[in-house]
Amino acid sequence: MLAASFVILFLNAGARLMIGVMVKPMIADFGWSRSAVSAAVFLNMAVFAVSVIVAGRLYDRFGPKWVILVSSALFSGGLMLMASMSSLWQFLLFYGVLSAAGLGGTTTPIFGALVSRWFEKRRGTAISLATAGTSLGQFALVPLFTSMLLGEGWRSTMLWVGLLCLVVNVILVFSVIRGDPRSLGKLPYGHAEEGVGSVSAVKSVGRAQAEPRSLGLREAMRTRSFWLFAVAMLVCGAGDFMLTTHLVPMVTDQGIATSTAVAMLAWFGLLSLGGILLAGPASDLIGNRVPIAGAFGLRVVLFLLVFKYQNLASFWALSLGFGFTFLVTAPLTPTLMGRLYGFGNIGLLCGFITTVHHVGGGFWAYLGGVIYDKSGGYTLAFAILAGASVVALVCTLLIKEVRHVAPAGEESGRSAGFSPALASGVQQPVQGSVRRVEP
Repeated sequence: MLAASFVILFLNAGARLMIGVMVKPMIADFGWSRSAVSAAVFLNMAVFAVSVIVAGRLYDRFGPKWVILVSSALFSGGLMLMASMSSLWQFLLFYGVLSAAGLGGTTTPIFGALVSRWFEKRRGTAISLATAGTSLGQFALVPLFTSMLLGEGWRSTMLWVGLLCLVVNVILVFSVIRGDPRSLGKLPYGHAEEGVGSVSAVKSVGRAQAEPRSLGLREAMRTRSFWLFAVAMLVCGAGDFMLTTHLVPMVTDQGIATSTAVAMLAWFGLLSLGGILLAGPASDLIGNRVPIAGAFGLRVVLFLLVFKYQNLASFWALSLGFGFTFLVTAPLTPTLMGRLYGFGNIGLLCGFITTVHHVGGGFWAYLGGVIYDKSGGYTLAFAILAGASVVALVCTLLIKEVRHVAPAGEESGRSAGFSPALASGVQQPVQGSVRRVEP
């Protein structure tokens, strides 16, 4: 399961991030403005944001197999159809809508939720290892696909990339992917097998009965911590997709060779592997807030650096440093949501947060193009992102990383509804002790 998740994320990351390399070739072929290409990226992120919620809900109800299969067909189909496009509306349809609709079921939120069900011990580390596929896919495949693009053209490249993703995803879905280890008669990794009738089994049943139920999306939305994290993820997405969309055009605008700019994007991806591999184990040891806050702190420094200096050294610093923070929240989002609200509705909760993340990303990918067309550069964009990252840092530190529980007396089957207990921070007994419900 871990290997299959890694491979799917590996391929899809390489395909998704090719858009940053394709900006200038498409502009040269069609004469579009940078704002027009960025508008398609914005539409892509907006549709992706909706598809993540839909995929998360379907995943919680039906499991991963058909969600990933249908999503793969849409994602790959949109990429392959791009090979035949001849106008902007087709680009908006194939890339902005069709391919984006398939992203929701083929990216980190779904696979983070999937892996979390197969691991109880070292869950954060396992999600990090799966998500590492995204980092290595960017590092290994973006230069490879760029070589294809320069040799065969962007149309042929997108056709073969889309076909490769489709074939590999379908094979792995039917041969490997399962939603729950118990469907195969197995237990999650780290789950203690205890004999029926033993003292330890009785204690285990008692713990299960006392464990607070998982909260639904509407209940989670009535807590302050949920919205603090949502604001932080909105800012996170803004920085992520501003860089992945505009890094190569921005670097080449300064007279730096395209090969160097593509190398920066590739190393950007490889450095994100370091962030992922540290973030998961860190969440197991010290929680989620500190790694996320540290990532935003580093981003503030990098944005201010590029605001003041736009040269080869500052661009390499941005690529490597920002790359380290790029996917830190990928393994931490499901672990944080599970820690705060339980894992029963993890697909939907992560889907909503990822939606917020990609709305911010799509808007800033578009706004970056607008700022460039109006001012001839990206300096203003980096100044705004630096300020927004300070806000995100503060929001992250204010999150109360404790288990949020449902109001006393609420039916266990309900997944929503307001109660003064959630809003006021009253105390409730849990497992014979007092547990505080954070607002």
